[in-house]
Amino acid sequence: MAMTTEHRSSLLKIAQQPQVQSLLHDAERQIAAEEGVSFAGINVNAQFKKPVEHAFTAPQRAHTTLLFGGFTFRHEHLLKGMFESLGYLTEVVPTPNVNAFQLGKEYGNNGQCNPTYFTVGNLVQYLQHLRDDKGLSVQQIIDNYVFLTAGACGPCRFGMYEAEYRLALRNSGFEGFRVLLFQQKGGLQQGDVEAGLKMDMDFFMGMVSAINCGDILSEVGHAIRAYEVKPGATDEAMAESLEYMYRVFKSRKPAQLSGLAADAIKGRSEGAFDVTEKLVKFLDLLTTSDLTEPLHHVRDRLDQVEVDRLQPKPIVKITGEFWAQTTEGDGNFNMFRFLNAEGAEVISEPIATWLAYLLWQTKIKTNDRQGLIEGSEEYKWYELGKRAKLEAARLKKGAVIGVADKLFRREYKRMVDALGHIAHEIVDMEELERIAHEFYHTRSEGGEGHLEVAKNIYYSTKYLAHMVLSLKPFGCMPSTQSDGAQSAVVNRFKDMIFLPIETSGEGEINAHSRVQMALGEAKARAKREFAEVMDGLEYSLAELRAYVDQNPELRRPTYHFPRVTPRVVGTAAHFAIHLAERMRKEGIKPGQIAVAAQ
Repeated sequence: MAMTTEHRSSLLKIAQQPQVQSLLHDAERQIAAEEGVSFAGINVNAQFKKPVEHAFTAPQRAHTTLLFGGFTFRHEHLLKGMFESLGYLTEVVPTPNVNAFQLGKEYGNNGQCNPTYFTVGNLVQYLQHLRDDKGLSVQQIIDNYVFLTAGACGPCRFGMYEAEYRLALRNSGFEGFRVLLFQQKGGLQQGDVEAGLKMDMDFFMGMVSAINCGDILSEVGHAIRAYEVKPGATDEAMAESLEYMYRVFKSRKPAQLSGLAADAIKGRSEGAFDVTEKLVKFLDLLTTSDLTEPLHHVRDRLDQVEVDRLQPKPIVKITGEFWAQTTEGDGNFNMFRFLNAEGAEVISEPIATWLAYLLWQTKIKTNDRQGLIEGSEEYKWYELGKRAKLEAARLKKGAVIGVADKLFRREYKRMVDALGHIAHEIVDMEELERIAHEFYHTRSEGGEGHLEVAKNIYYSTKYLAHMVLSLKPFGCMPSTQSDGAQSAVVNRFKDMIFLPIETSGEGEINAHSRVQMALGEAKARAKREFAEVMDGLEYSLAELRAYVDQNPELRRPTYHFPRVTPRVVGTAAHFAIHLAERMRKEGIKPGQIAVAAQ
């Protein structure tokens, strides 16, 4: 709640009372004696004001480089292409490492969470690189670079990131460096960002498309890497595919209304032209194949990687705090690579789930506020017209959000299908609300809210994963609350394998050891499951392998097969069931297929 002028004035009067001033002076003397600091020249009654931010204006766009980071390197590379297609100079701040963490601790406040230290220190580290390695002066960096990041509020240190960036920049000698902030829950009109960054429809549609593409590429890469025959083949194919999609995003041009029709509409009304052009952009997004066709090319490149899906491996679903579950580096102990090396198939968490969660939050708040009066307007019980107007506005807002959610999911699914339908579609938020509410109140916000609990139940009870691994920063309050609820969840669902891991700049060996212990149980479950499936089939494993050798399409990563057998999780088990059904349909009898000598 904002502080009123009267309230502020009364507080200042209280602070100026002799008794209060005496207590303040006593406290100053005690702190000065104990800590060796001086309060000379400090006006404790002065009102705090946010530091003045130097503007990033449209004329500066031609010589100003936009820095950004905080996602995976795949998302960032695609976003770089998107920004460049809109005419911005961009550079990606590399994936944070331990040295960035140490810089964040050195130049930032004490008691911050792991992502704060990594991301804040990473920006400082990159600016030091520009100064020390590229020979730019501090003033050149301040004049020609800006950093774009997200902001938020709530029971999380994320709301303090902007202040931490500014503090660390000042302490490291880059005071005045511009940090542009857009709110997670903001819309197209962003008061925090100057005109140099034009956050219009093209910006947001391009950003969402790049994020969705990065999500799907990440999940597909993890799924293929677990079963690759030639080590490193997946990384090679993914690197080529990522560079190809970067060029696709860079070369995309926003749809525009032009020609005689545009001139006629603009001549009649500037407002009508703006509405019509937005409609053109929207329809272009829904109908164009300028992303799905390139993804078909990526699919063909990935199909050159040979896979062996008859290896029983545990499937590990990653959940947790947004940054810790997303980044692929020192910030989460390189956990994805570690799990792959330990023989696990990883299901990464898409950023799209978070975007769908934000849409769900807006819709559910609209429904929860049914009948409540917005602002200062009031009406009597008999003023049915005003009541109907209020209800109509609520229904309209809910309908718009519902349509936005469906279209968002549709576009995501189009990309999933274009890339072989290996990745999962966006989960149903209503279902996650239903299964989590008993354990974690779904109106409690902060961090991932109820999603951590919901995803644990969802992926375990729907037999989509053998194990759920929750990654979160040390001391993250929302995730700590979720862990408290998870004890009840695990007690209810006895077969669930759930492991929460707190990350920091240190403790990698201990974290990996804990994961290995839980993963050992998941491995045993995956192997037992595969053995039980094979016992129920009339074909031997050698016969299944021989059949795969005779049908090269079965060794392609994007070969699609159903996963509908109840209570079966593993890819190898589902694949074996599918092979047996296919062999039966082809009339292949047990013992009929030639098996190569071992």
